[in-house]
Amino acid sequence: MTTRGAGQDRARPAEGPLDAVTAFAPGRVNLMGDHTDYTGGLAVPMAIDLGTEVVFHPDVTATTIQLSSSIETETAQVGLDMSSDSWDLGMLLPEWARYVGAVVAVLRPRCGGKGTVSTTLPVGSGLSSSASLEIAIALALGYDGDAITLAVACQRAEQAASGVRTGLLDQLAIILAQAGNALLLDCSTLKTEPVPIPATVEILVAHCGVARRLATSAYAERRAECEAAERSIGPLRSATPWDVDRLSDQVLRRRARHVVTENVRVRQFVSALERNDIVAAGRIMNESHDSLAMDYEVSIPELDELARRLRAMRGVLGARMTGAGFGGCVVALAERGSVRLPIRGVDAWVVRPEGGACRR
Repeated sequence: MTTRGAGQDRARPAEGPLDAVTAFAPGRVNLMGDHTDYTGGLAVPMAIDLGTEVVFHPDVTATTIQLSSSIETETAQVGLDMSSDSWDLGMLLPEWARYVGAVVAVLRPRCGGKGTVSTTLPVGSGLSSSASLEIAIALALGYDGDAITLAVACQRAEQAASGVRTGLLDQLAIILAQAGNALLLDCSTLKTEPVPIPATVEILVAHCGVARRLATSAYAERRAECEAAERSIGPLRSATPWDVDRLSDQVLRRRARHVVTENVRVRQFVSALERNDIVAAGRIMNESHDSLAMDYEVSIPELDELARRLRAMRGVLGARMTGAGFGGCVVALAERGSVRLPIRGVDAWVVRPEGGACRR
């Protein structure tokens, strides 16, 4: 990618259709570090070999962008003058057109056209299907700025389309991913370090059967609780367990305890993978799920039961919910070749660490 920023004016050809552009953005699974990003904490996301492809045919005479989907019956049609106002985006139908409209509103492409969207990501699974869609659209529409600016632009689009103050984890993980690796992501500095996935393990993702809808979840409430805790004890990124114990409100204490201990678990998890101690890595994943379920209260019975079921399987070292919670998927760390698919009654995939979003 070059260094030009989102929405910067570009030369516009005089007339005629342009060459088709194909862009791909992977989904992501979070191996460790959920609900730490919006307090500047640590996480270990991994881009996966499921994702979204957009094939776009630019046309300088067109004043709209039309995208058809392999999984949606209705076409998304958005004018180039689309506003990022929540009311204007909310009027777009079908619902997925709001994400298209938000990207158009943020990037301000100079050229309309038609295209197709196809995806192998299960929607509502907590595998960042919306961020994958937004990034693939941005690249297909010709974005050519730097990676961080693209991530921030697509975060703005996500927030405008969903109405939720989401963090930057998904976008950074999808754009900055390196094949064969997860990323140690510092959400305070936005710095990343590759974390090689040991050859002795494989990553299993399984859907609990309940779709996650972030806009109707308690995500905003949890974020507000973290902000309230920080007003009392300072940034959770640098807080200690002793700081957490100073909180008199029991709910805020539990929320802060999850964030503080989860940041510690991220470091421990990365260290375990680096020394190929996969048993320890699995145990840390189990501890993370318990913290998300009990202290942060973002799990649901279906996620808890699926995590228990996966942990009981031969060769599985650990399992935890992944993503914002309230539905979606469980991610499990397993000895390579130990898990046989399909698992009865469960949609599940063995996923590989994918490289970052790109034009093809």
